Amino acid sequence: MRKFAETCEAIASTTKRLLKTGIVAEYLKSRTLEEASVSVVFLSGKAFPAWEETTLQVGGSLLWQAVSELSGQSEGELTAAYRRLGDLGAVAGEVLADRGGAGSKEPSFARPGQTGAAVPTRALPELNVLDAEAHFRRIAAARGPAAKSALVRELLGRASAREAKYLVKIMTGELRIGLKESLVEEAIARAYGGTLAEVQRANMLVGDIGETVRLASRGALGDAKMRMFHPLGFMLASAVESAEEGLSYFEQASVEDKYDGIRAQAHVSEGEVRLFSRTRDEITESFPELPDVLAGLPQDAILDGEILAWNYSDEGAGRALPFSALQQRLGRKKVSEELMRRVPVAYLVFDVLYAGGELLLERPLAERMRVLDELLGAERRTRHGDTESRRKTARQQELVFGEDDQAAATRVIRAPSAQASKAEKLEELFTAAQARGNEGLMIKDLASPYTPGRRGKSWLKMKRELATLDVVVTAVEYGHGKRIGVLSDYTFAVRDGDRLVNIGKAYSGLTDAEIAEMTQWFLTHTVDDQGFRREVEPQIVLEVAFNNIMRSERHESGYALRFPRIVRLRPDKRAAEADTIETVEEIYRRQAE
Repeated sequence: MRKFAETCEAIASTTKRLLKTGIVAEYLKSRTLEEASVSVVFLSGKAFPAWEETTLQVGGSLLWQAVSELSGQSEGELTAAYRRLGDLGAVAGEVLADRGGAGSKEPSFARPGQTGAAVPTRALPELNVLDAEAHFRRIAAARGPAAKSALVRELLGRASAREAKYLVKIMTGELRIGLKESLVEEAIARAYGGTLAEVQRANMLVGDIGETVRLASRGALGDAKMRMFHPLGFMLASAVESAEEGLSYFEQASVEDKYDGIRAQAHVSEGEVRLFSRTRDEITESFPELPDVLAGLPQDAILDGEILAWNYSDEGAGRALPFSALQQRLGRKKVSEELMRRVPVAYLVFDVLYAGGELLLERPLAERMRVLDELLGAERRTRHGDTESRRKTARQQELVFGEDDQAAATRVIRAPSAQASKAEKLEELFTAAQARGNEGLMIKDLASPYTPGRRGKSWLKMKRELATLDVVVTAVEYGHGKRIGVLSDYTFAVRDGDRLVNIGKAYSGLTDAEIAEMTQWFLTHTVDDQGFRREVEPQIVLEVAFNNIMRSERHESGYALRFPRIVRLRPDKRAAEADTIETVEEIYRRQAE
């Protein structure tokens, strides 16, 4: 770990891309293949390969307590260090520096929860990346915070201050040395040969950058095979402000409604189905009715689409309900039959990434759309207990589960699409999408390949804010990363009679100069200093935009703004002129209608 930590320090010390990749490449070449395979996972900011379901389940409070106990620092001293450094790993590196450790010059005594005589840490063998990976797996396998805490203290007790710094960073998932996984992929190509494209493709298919190193080391990147149930990156869209801009990047566009749901990738193989969110977290358990619908697809497939709360009582295929309805389904380990009936869902599919044993990412969208139509329109097998039946899909190309009870039906629906080449047509489609209660439009280049994890101009999103509100800042928090030393996260409220009730929190929209100026104002107008958070005098008015309004018990107002963004400061307005809870309720009713 000493060499790994030194390498991380060198990477963090430069902003030059080529120099970063060169440092990583030289480090990899100096390690054994096993060490290099583990190191690239760590350098990607993860404890385990992406495809694995293994997680440490170690929270910030547990790590904070471990660092506190090992360093002997008080809560106030740690808080001051965190406010200055903005990163728990950096805090560990600083406060553990005087403690000594396995890699330090002075002997010290590690007491990771044991009783009896202390054992000098320098008597332990030097920690290496293979030891760290094995220890991470022990932590992941441990049950309960007490067992995990003891293992974390044991690991950090063996480490030098610098090693502890990067062990904590890996455990929090916040490496923060200016090294993205794409740069690690470049370094692999430089260290072992092969093109960057070959490395990227292999890593995408196997979902394990360590395995990618092993393939690259023997010149076998082309042997990488698709690993099902490992989510691929999602293709992303760039925002456009107008219909004219939406058609300025390509002549002929495929146009779909932009839905406000949960982006989901469905992996279907031999009757097994798993769903993954855009953050690549598995969400199958929140929607237990969808696997039953998808399991009968005639061939293995990976689909891209949106899960929506769905009103099946409307004529035709139905329509999407607001996100606030879908929110009731999220994060639940068990979804009751009653909830499935009360908040039915649909999976609207708009792309296919893999089908019939073939990866389709490099094919143009127009061709992928044809494959998707054929896949959803083909005969399929539906299982009900031990019996099997085959049937054709409906004209809308829906896969229907629960046909005997239309109210409880669950559908996989081919997302409707149109084509447009003129701005007037795009405006017409936009108006119709909003009339259906959807956010706006997705505008896609029919010739575009599917580029996982990238935001370019091949997919565009066109939407307009539902409304804006003038709100009052009631509390502020210190930021992270580049905003370590400034108060950049604002909690805000609307008026409810003579009092203010919080309704949301935002941290984007202001310039660095505005944030710096507001930080000085908030520091001198603090009502209650809570460390990371400060309650402030309610005088600053902001204009905020948002996607929609949801019912919420998190805020005193009873509502929450979805995706709030600061439009501008309103120094021309006093707090008494901010919007009221009645305005919020009116917007909420209007969006429901």
